[in-house]
Amino acid sequence: MKLLKPIGPGTSVEMNEHVLEFGKNIREFRSSNDILEDFDALRARYAADGYLLIRGFHDRQPVLDARLELLRELQDRGMLKPGAPLEDGEIAADAKSTMFEHEVTYDRLPAVLNVVNSDRVMKFFSEFLQGPAMTFDFKWLRATGPSGFAGLHYDRVYMGRGTQNLHTCWMPYGDVPLEMGPLLLLLGSQDFEKVKASYGKMDVDIDKVQGSFSEDPFEVMEKHGGQFASTNFQAGDIIIFGMFMMHGSLSNTTSRYRLSSDTRYQLASEPADDRWIGKNPKQHYGWKTGKLVDMNTARNEWGV
Repeated sequence: MKLLKPIGPGTSVEMNEHVLEFGKNIREFRSSNDILEDFDALRARYAADGYLLIRGFHDRQPVLDARLELLRELQDRGMLKPGAPLEDGEIAADAKSTMFEHEVTYDRLPAVLNVVNSDRVMKFFSEFLQGPAMTFDFKWLRATGPSGFAGLHYDRVYMGRGTQNLHTCWMPYGDVPLEMGPLLLLLGSQDFEKVKASYGKMDVDIDKVQGSFSEDPFEVMEKHGGQFASTNFQAGDIIIFGMFMMHGSLSNTTSRYRLSSDTRYQLASEPADDRWIGKNPKQHYGWKTGKLVDMNTARNEWGV
């Protein structure tokens, strides 16, 4: 296991060519390993902070096994650099960022499901949510290439038809230092009431609005407040947050794929968004079909 560089004041990172600096406009996530066995304390911290970072939640080896499955799939697609070690995940010259299809997850990537559907994670969410938990059958698996990043958004606009008590669990497959573009949260964004009442009520399949609220971190922070946070991640770490936590990712400034997944968990007793459950979920059916509503136009109309 390689030691990741420590983060200190002045450490800089990028999102869409915007440079953020630790100690100035971005800080590190707080780990919740100190209260991991106290679910009352975890629920209180989640309510206060809007997220939970748990270091080493999964055993490292099963996560690395899942990483190799993903890399073999990329290799089969011709997306890895010829001759480079498989485990390095070096990107082929003409390859781009990609998502792994739902059917591939079921048919060819059982080691991934072994992690995200594990007894450990299901037991955790059942304890945390205080009732039997379920997870969406659809799994979002991403291979993010050079300069790739995710714009700032609420998950609510993509999967908001069921319970609002739905939780995202983001995890890396392998060690992901800052330069590989890990998750970025805008802390406090769960309390942007005007944004939640406008953008946060959109459904991309019905309203056909662009999904990302913004690709400029400074513009959002200066207009609405909040504090950005990220960190170095290692295989086995997870971070959990809700549907109204604005998030994206830093830019991947390396020549290697950043592999990650974001999976969803909720109480089994509450309604689930039917786009994402079942053996063959229907997924998005209206988003990106026809003319999309420009987000800048929509935001001007909403006054956000």
